[in-house]
Amino acid sequence: MKPRLIVATRNAHKVDEIRAILSDFDVCDLSAVENPPVVEETGITFLENATLKAVAMSELTDALVLSDDSGLEVDALGGEPGVYSSRYGGEEGNDALNNAKLLKEMAGRRDRTARFRCVIVLAREGQVLADFSGAVEGRIADEGAGTGGFGYDPFFVPVGFEASFGELGEKIKNTLSHRARALEGVKGWLADNI
Repeated sequence: MKPRLIVATRNAHKVDEIRAILSDFDVCDLSAVENPPVVEETGITFLENATLKAVAMSELTDALVLSDDSGLEVDALGGEPGVYSSRYGGEEGNDALNNAKLLKEMAGRRDRTARFRCVIVLAREGQVLADFSGAVEGRIADEGAGTGGFGYDPFFVPVGFEASFGELGEKIKNTLSHRARALEGVKGWLADNI
């Protein structure tokens, strides 16, 4: 039987990516926790927000909890949207609004460099066990392309590619994304400690 790993999120896309990469585990979302509270992401860094969620959820279960906080950092926008990536357009999780605001803010800007950043925290019984980070450099395209992925994926072209994450497909994205890079550290830690 695979060891259980609960991902402290309600984002099905994120859970699917983690499940594909950590296939040796029974990866579950928050539906595996009875009455999980909504944890306010009041931190000003990805690490602070990931820690808040991991600790809160790990107090409700004896399973290992993984929490991910990630987002897009655009150099011309001073690092925005950053920790506010999922609510950048004003409504939590509304990809269309987030992307519309991104394009509006990027209009006329020559510097299109950006990165996706991910921080993952593992916790059990209210205690942080480890944290990991990953990033992938790229640029913001003038127009969205592709229907794969989620969030800003149709607008983000990773370094070394001409296609966006929305076009590259899950298999390629899961080898080079910010989340994949952070999860490599998680896999190593789990192999040594679980």
